[in-house]
Amino acid sequence: MDHFTIAAVAEQGADFRRVLWTGHHAQLVIMTIPPGGEIGEEVHEDTDQILTFVSGIGEAVVSGQTRKVVAGDLVAVPAGRTHNFLNTGENPLILYTVYGPPHHAADAVHATKAEAEAKEAAGEDEPPTH
Repeated sequence: MDHFTIAAVAEQGADFRRVLWTGHHAQLVIMTIPPGGEIGEEVHEDTDQILTFVSGIGEAVVSGQTRKVVAGDLVAVPAGRTHNFLNTGENPLILYTVYGPPHHAADAVHATKAEAEAKEAAGEDEPPTH
């Protein structure tokens, strides 16, 4: 059994993206968005995504609709929808997300958004094939 205390995991590091667990059909990832930062507008054509916010204040933009998000909020993003999440607060916006199916390389750690984008562009952040 894999068990995570998300608040404790978040305190262990402020990586932009860290894959915590990867299964055949889903993947658990924790993200820390710095003040003024964002995930960046994206679309996952074949992947559903559920994001749960642990701390901080931000905005969720999904298919052109914007909502404030705070700790305890959950946002579901169906495959094929444009989305972005922005930190509008003074502290890091910390969230965990479940991708179905997995979307990133198993055990991937990206310290910054720039590193994450570079790894994706280089084809170094591909999900495992089972």
